[in-house]
Amino acid sequence: MLPAIRRQARIAFRGMRSDLREELVQDVLANCLEAYARLVKRGRADLGFPSALCRYAVAQVHVGRRVGCKLRIREVLSSYAQHNKGFRVERLDHFDEQEGCWQEIVVEDKRATPADIAACRMDFSAWLQMLPRRERKIALALAGGETTNDASKKFGLSPGRISQLRQWLKESWEGFQGEAVIASSPQLAAA
Repeated sequence: MLPAIRRQARIAFRGMRSDLREELVQDVLANCLEAYARLVKRGRADLGFPSALCRYAVAQVHVGRRVGCKLRIREVLSSYAQHNKGFRVERLDHFDEQEGCWQEIVVEDKRATPADIAACRMDFSAWLQMLPRRERKIALALAGGETTNDASKKFGLSPGRISQLRQWLKESWEGFQGEAVIASSPQLAAA
């Protein structure tokens, strides 16, 4: 049964990246083994057809139900929670080597039009270019999800100073968008 299940699982996940596809296939195999063991325990091994076992296992894997893993509906990184709550977690740290800047820092929203997304990406890139070099690096680190403490260690500043810079960056972005008037440098904003 194993070759048939593996073949059917590979077909079910053929659109995935190769490394992710292999992981999902292994999850399907584990799920099939668990389901077949339950059938044997009940004395119903004759019902364990490869196609039925695989179809059930693929459905389980698609909704985030993995063998040996707890179902954590409140855990943001849980595929089970993502599927049931209807959201996705995406990376924000894509650095474009050719352009030498961060291109994918904006997560797309279903309510945003393609024009809105393109305008935001262009504005964000233009705003970053206006910042002094160190503040640009700090802005990218904070936008990438680094905590205040991690950023303070990375840049050799105190956590309080990073918090001040975070506020200055927020005001700078709002000013760039025409929402407020800001101080011209982070040194003045911190004073």
